[in-house]
Amino acid sequence: MDAWEERFYGNPNAVISELSTGKSVRVEVYCETKKQGLEIQKQFGGSLRELKMKNWAAINAQPRPPLKIRDAVVITGSRDSKEKEKLKNEFPKRHVVQIPAEMAFGTGDHATTSTCLRLLVDQARLQEDDWDMLDLGCGTAVLAIVAKLLGAKCCEAHDFDPQAVKVSRDNVQLNELEGIVVKEQDVLKWSPKKQWDIVVANMFSTILQQAFPTIVACMKPEGSLIVSGILVDQWPETRGVAESAGLEFEKTVKKGKWMTALGRLRED
Repeated sequence: MDAWEERFYGNPNAVISELSTGKSVRVEVYCETKKQGLEIQKQFGGSLRELKMKNWAAINAQPRPPLKIRDAVVITGSRDSKEKEKLKNEFPKRHVVQIPAEMAFGTGDHATTSTCLRLLVDQARLQEDDWDMLDLGCGTAVLAIVAKLLGAKCCEAHDFDPQAVKVSRDNVQLNELEGIVVKEQDVLKWSPKKQWDIVVANMFSTILQQAFPTIVACMKPEGSLIVSGILVDQWPETRGVAESAGLEFEKTVKKGKWMTALGRLRED
């Protein structure tokens, strides 16, 4: 259930319920068009049927307020250029980012993503010139986009999901940014060729635990790591695996049932 909630977070028309047996869940997504339903079916499977009585998507969809990150960034789910200009005028000292809520990807307000964003702002302010950033499990690439606006010279955003890669590239283009490379990449099959100043890995703990050796190989000696996507009760085990890989954590943030942590390479 946690996996499906994470995947469809930000989609107000998704209903996830546990079946009476307690061994499986049902995911129902109400779409405005048949095309949207077919896209979800193609990606996740399942069956499609038409509801004629009411437009449930239009009824349930509620515009989300802009997400404010520290005093540095405002994130809107709107594609409207007028809305962006309005926010620029309202928050003249902040970067305004447009991350539309696409099919199965949120706009950055999930507990894991928003906490990563806040830690990213904090770490960006500590960087000197010519720093770079790697976003693993990028989803919408909101973290890479924000890093670029905060001064990163170049950013890479990776995801194993081709739909996430497409959405990420669309978002980079929508925000009119250069210097962000989006790649379809499975972190468990990847051998990094360089190192980054800031690495963010927002993935489920089972993947993180397997990926820690690769993540360590991505980090510059003085670099920082932000990890999230970890349920509270999975944190002790995940932390232990990370420490065995050569990491140490200086800050942890609990938000709801999720943990986010800031780490560095351990000095032996």
